Amino acid sequence: MGRATKVVLAYSGGVDTSVCIPYLKNEWGVEEVITLAADLGQGDELEPIRKKALASGASESLVIDGTESFVKDCAFPAIQANALYENRYPLSTALARPLIAKMLVDAAEKYGADAIAHGCTGKGNDQVRFDVSIGALNPNIKILAPAREWKMSREETIAYGEKFGIPSPVKKSSPYSLDRNLLGMAIEAGILEDPWEEPPEDIYLMTKAIADTPNEPEYIEIGFEKGIPVTLNSKAVSPVALIQQLNQIVGNHGVGRIDMVENRLIGIKSREIYETPALSVLIQAHRDLESLTLTADVTHYKRGIEETYSQIIYNGQWYSPLKAALDAFVLNTQERVTGVVRVKLFKGNATVVGRKSENSLYSFDLATYGSDDNFDHKAAEGFIYVWGLPTRVWSQKGRS
Repeated sequence: MGRATKVVLAYSGGVDTSVCIPYLKNEWGVEEVITLAADLGQGDELEPIRKKALASGASESLVIDGTESFVKDCAFPAIQANALYENRYPLSTALARPLIAKMLVDAAEKYGADAIAHGCTGKGNDQVRFDVSIGALNPNIKILAPAREWKMSREETIAYGEKFGIPSPVKKSSPYSLDRNLLGMAIEAGILEDPWEEPPEDIYLMTKAIADTPNEPEYIEIGFEKGIPVTLNSKAVSPVALIQQLNQIVGNHGVGRIDMVENRLIGIKSREIYETPALSVLIQAHRDLESLTLTADVTHYKRGIEETYSQIIYNGQWYSPLKAALDAFVLNTQERVTGVVRVKLFKGNATVVGRKSENSLYSFDLATYGSDDNFDHKAAEGFIYVWGLPTRVWSQKGRS
């Protein structure tokens, strides 16, 4: 590992990251720990978290607002790529990690730190996302992961912290592990570890129960420019406000809940509950607009790219050369993905009911079966003959 003297620690204010501060100093000989808490719209009051880091032994406690970058630089590219891990999870948590990693690397450079630390355990995906992203941005900096090595139970971790003046939680207010940011909520542990058990209603914070949703549908119109959402109900909205407003509107109708057993990168399956109201609807609307504005071959080829793109994000390879290459492809496909999508929200469902674009490839004169039909039906016979020729030749050889 090598000895580090000054460390920047990714800090959430929880037990593990707080205990990391005295642990790094007393067990690993670190002289100075600088904490960094990233504000990504999680809704927490970060000033108490900043003060707690100082009280736990940090020499400096940084709080950095990254909400705008989180939406523009992380969420919007993922929407353009229709990024859904295992075709379900819109990567709300995974998208935050490369941005936090960049904040950590920038802070380490600014403060002259020779190492970066985090409180991830050896069981989850985040350790991979942090380590790989930090290594891509600064291959020479040390990465320390105390919680991956200290082998302490939660009770032992709390007791260790108490020795150094870190107060133990008064009570475990929830048996669940929660990770929230502007894009969504990830919920695991407790009863949710049994994939047969239905999630209790009280775990949800961003979406209403169906019984509590309005009894009338609500229609919203989302406007896109080159694949990026820019308007809501014909009004221009800033990136952060767009997500905030959509979270509220969509969540009010109980839309955006995901209950899935996913395949973690490290090889185990985990049952995860997600709430991603805005992000889910934006990807659905964006994909629908692409059906109107992209050619068939680009649409079909892009679907395979989207799966790879989602895996790259999930697996912590945001800063990889493959991601950069796929970004170039995706951006090229978005040149004409401009238009408006109309979505109906009702009782837990978001349904696209209309779409329009000046770049629409839909032709009424070709699609209609009415009297305005301009399609050359005679041309179909020759096309079918040529299209089916290889299959007929193959079949004839099989009969000889």
